[in-house]
Amino acid sequence: MGASTAYHLARRGVTKVTLVEREPVLGAGSTGRNAGGVRHQFSTEANIRLSIESIAAIERFRDDIGQEVDFHQDGYLFLISSPANVEVFRRNLALQRKLGIDADWLSPDEAARLAPGVDVDGVIGATFCGRDGIADPSGVTTGFARAAQAMGVEILRETDVTGIRVAGGRVCGVDTSRGPIDAPAVVNAAGPYASRIGRMVELDVPVAPVRHHIFIAQPSSRPAGDPTGFPGAPSNHIMVIDFETTFYFHREGANLLFGMADRDERPGYDLSVNWEFLERTTAVAVRRLPALADAAVSHAWAGLYEMTPDAMPIIGPAGDPAGYHLITGFSGHGFQHSPAAGRILADVMTGADPHFDLAPFAFDRFARGATEREANVV
Repeated sequence: MGASTAYHLARRGVTKVTLVEREPVLGAGSTGRNAGGVRHQFSTEANIRLSIESIAAIERFRDDIGQEVDFHQDGYLFLISSPANVEVFRRNLALQRKLGIDADWLSPDEAARLAPGVDVDGVIGATFCGRDGIADPSGVTTGFARAAQAMGVEILRETDVTGIRVAGGRVCGVDTSRGPIDAPAVVNAAGPYASRIGRMVELDVPVAPVRHHIFIAQPSSRPAGDPTGFPGAPSNHIMVIDFETTFYFHREGANLLFGMADRDERPGYDLSVNWEFLERTTAVAVRRLPALADAAVSHAWAGLYEMTPDAMPIIGPAGDPAGYHLITGFSGHGFQHSPAAGRILADVMTGADPHFDLAPFAFDRFARGATEREANVV
């Protein structure tokens, strides 16, 4: 989010921008730990519109930004097993089609043909969008950052933000481990740490960090003559999501990447791998993808979702103090929306019309009780 915002500000001629990164490299936090999914299939119009713009930008990324992002558009397949969720997903599908998304309702047999190796026992229906896919989060971040630097943006790595200065009701600078930076505008793009940065200006930012795991599985043996195959799993990069359990998987090179939400996970900053959760995940996973029963998990990692109470992001000014802006709280789908979100915030900050209804993302919506929850969170 920070790299995208910096890039879009620079494109608008605002090149006196400093991007502050705590780690030695950009994207070392949640960006570098996510599954890389990119989809149109959301339940709210605002998120669908973010996807429409962002996915179009990712499709053009190599030509427009000059960075390869390894974008595979093999689609997202949501498997639905409960009658209540069938109705929800049919409504979502109608909204997506109304907004121009080419998405389809599939029978269980059609879903099984689309994703060979998936057991559709108990599945009532499925939705599929072929323009959804998998991209490289690090490539997108690097591309935005390099393009921003080429236009004059400064990037400070291994630099901690220690405070934000406020005078006369507006921000006037940032204190860092490398010294102060004078600035009439500050953007909080700290992801799961956004609440900590908010407290620096006595602002309660309702973003909670929630740990999620990703596991990489290798097959017990490869097919003869096919060193990249994974027997019993789709050969392409289709993302399959069992919505009721939240189990998901897609091909990652010659292996499989899979994960599942832990409904017992409490907010916190722990990034260690809970190997007991692997046992619970595998018990669910093998019912939907039997090939995982004979696979070995080669490695795993954990990352933090930046969750808001309605699973919708916060984009725009905080109001008080003046000059303080937020782009955070994307609740597990931040990477894929970074092209549109950064563009929108840059427009807002420079006084341009973003041509986007930001009411669903407004910071004060929580105080006003005007929230609309995103249902398609995995």
